[in-house]
Amino acid sequence: MTATTTTAVLEPIDAIVWQWLAAIPQGRVTTYGALAKLAGYPSHARYVGRILKNLPKQTTLPWHRVVNAKGELAFAVDSERYLRQKTRLEAEGIVFNGDKIPLRQYRWQG
Repeated sequence: MTATTTTAVLEPIDAIVWQWLAAIPQGRVTTYGALAKLAGYPSHARYVGRILKNLPKQTTLPWHRVVNAKGELAFAVDSERYLRQKTRLEAEGIVFNGDKIPLRQYRWQG
C-alpha cells in the first residue's frame, strides 16, 4: 500500500470570494450577500459564510470585515469569536451602535 497525498480543491467561487475579500478596505465592512453578488453568485450568501468559516487558521484575509445584512456579527454575542471580530473592527475605527454596525456609514460595496 502506498501513501497518497490529497490537497483541497478550490471551487471557482472560493477563489473569487477570496479576491473580493482581500479588496475590502480597512474601516469598511460588507455583507455576506454583497460579497456573494460581487463574486458573481448573488444567491450564495450562506456559501460565502462557509468559505469564510473554512479559511486557513492563520489567514491574513480580512474575514472580520464581513457581517450579516442587519449589520450584526454572525457569532453569538459575547462569544470569543464575536469579541475577536468586534475588537478587530473597532481597531479599524468602526463604531458599533449597540451590537450593530451602521451600514450606511461603514458599508463597502466594491
